[in-house]
Amino acid sequence: MHVSDILKELNPQQKEAVTTTEGQLLIIAGAGTGKTTVIARRIAYIIEKKLAKPAEILALTFTDKASEEMDRRVDILVPYGFNDTWISTFHAFGDRVLRDNALEIGLNPVFRVLTKPEQILFIKQNLFDFDLKYFKPLSNPYKFVEAALSLVSRAKDEDLTPDQYMTYAKSLKDKEEHQLQLELANFFAKYEELKRKAGLADFSDQINLVLDLFRERSKVLETYQNKFRYILIDEYQDTNYAQNELVKLLAAKHKNICVVGDDDQSIYKFRGAAISNIMEFKKTYPKAVQVVLTKNYRSTQAILDTAYKLISHNNPDRLEIKNNINKKLISERKALGQKPKVIFGAT
Repeated sequence: MHVSDILKELNPQQKEAVTTTEGQLLIIAGAGTGKTTVIARRIAYIIEKKLAKPAEILALTFTDKASEEMDRRVDILVPYGFNDTWISTFHAFGDRVLRDNALEIGLNPVFRVLTKPEQILFIKQNLFDFDLKYFKPLSNPYKFVEAALSLVSRAKDEDLTPDQYMTYAKSLKDKEEHQLQLELANFFAKYEELKRKAGLADFSDQINLVLDLFRERSKVLETYQNKFRYILIDEYQDTNYAQNELVKLLAAKHKNICVVGDDDQSIYKFRGAAISNIMEFKKTYPKAVQVVLTKNYRSTQAILDTAYKLISHNNPDRLEIKNNINKKLISERKALGQKPKVIFGAT
């Protein structure tokens, strides 16, 4: 496919997002503005312009479904047999890096990743190896297992190590809180130790152990920094702190990083997502170019206006206010459409 075909039927903002290839780029893509089209065409454009080989492009998404869709679209756009771009979820990328370099950090190369139920079972099977008092009540010794694991997972999302958590626990002045947090810090440390001995990992490890690997083995980091000339992150508003640190490390050499997201679509705070990543992208990269996609191809104007009125209640904590931009979506559909109705239900 030629460059002219790649840019065909794109609106001016989409075209700018596709053709701005060098340096840092923040694409603020409202709902229904053709975000996946832009990402796929941007990858195809970089390949067509010979700015990088497909294997030198890394695109990270959040779900298998999103990565499969992106892969499929890129496949259609680039010549047959040329698509060996690294398009995957964050966790699949981390898993691949870890398996290729496991021995560098003393990890069994054939490690197995535990699912959430397997994690709980693993703790229950090893419960007496943990020095728990408060978190192992006699009436129900397994009562707090899930909650303790959630805390460990959240700590890892924030890029905290057991040692750092221990330092925090020891610094607490309140006696009861000090004891509780100390017990959790010990739980965290013991869980990591037992897991490593058993040749196991959990989902958070697929990010955190890669961070450890890159920080402890500069040669390995250098290999991946040299490899990926272009890095693209989808749904950037849903990244957590640890994932963002990983991205920053990978992009440190070529500095060609493009992030796509929309703060108004951030729904995963309960799962550790740090909306501050997208809010502060321009602070991290002051020279970043910003492209706002506002042409909506999905909904009628009546729906878009109602949604905008509702989301504006989040002001001033929105990119629209912070970055002084206009994010009001304009429908490409001619009909205004029915106005949404508010429905009150008894249940």
